[in-house]
Amino acid sequence: MSDTGLGIVGCGAMGSALARGMIRKGAFDPASVWVFDIYRERARALAKSLNAQPAGSLEELFAHCRHIFIAVKPQDMETAVESFKGFVKPSQVIISIAAGITIKFIEGRLPAGTKVIRLMPNTPCLIGEGAIGMSAGSAVTAGEAEAVENSLKSLGLTVPIPEHLMDAVTGLSGTGPAYVFLFIESLIDSGVMMGLNRDTATALTIQTVIGAARMLQENGVHPAELRNNVTSPGGTTCAAIQVFEETGFRNSLIKAVIAATRRAGELRRD
Repeated sequence: MSDTGLGIVGCGAMGSALARGMIRKGAFDPASVWVFDIYRERARALAKSLNAQPAGSLEELFAHCRHIFIAVKPQDMETAVESFKGFVKPSQVIISIAAGITIKFIEGRLPAGTKVIRLMPNTPCLIGEGAIGMSAGSAVTAGEAEAVENSLKSLGLTVPIPEHLMDAVTGLSGTGPAYVFLFIESLIDSGVMMGLNRDTATALTIQTVIGAARMLQENGVHPAELRNNVTSPGGTTCAAIQVFEETGFRNSLIKAVIAATRRAGELRRD
């Protein structure tokens, strides 16, 4: 029986995104993708939509797969690991996306030498534009880590990091979409206050954010340089930036990331 396939344990939003993304980009043949969820109908529906394989049990999934993504909620992680620890083989790589659950926590509940990788994805992974922090356990070889990183390309950018920095990744990019959404919401509301209708304000704001991000991505320069390019002396941008500095916009954002990072550390389970 072959164990070269991809396994997804947990078919919620992120687990489904993992399966869809890796199949869509050709990283895996649908016939080699196995999905499992305690809610069996959810797994069957996902498998049907992707022409993948619904696993009747965790034992069946582990028998067919080499890379197994554990996409369950952090509070369910211990139960999930206990339920499959008897099926893990030395050749398999267990890949967790559970926030706050350390590699040590997982390794300590699985057979000695089990290969474990930890990811911190964010919600834009659902549309293939995510940012993912990735840390590998000591049993994972460089080639195995590279194979997992390559399989994640359909979900966005993956950045290998030391695990002790995973809380910082959580505070920056893991929760970062919420900061951006709040910024966008505020810009839209300010446009409405200035007389624009909400649809127009929304369209202009979203495109402004997309365009600014793409300029940074394509130019590869420090954001301050692009900001300075549009800040004419005594002009409208200068007046706006002065308000941001007076009201502590920059400082508030930095404090928010620090607070989120600290909170991630408080929720960490070793």
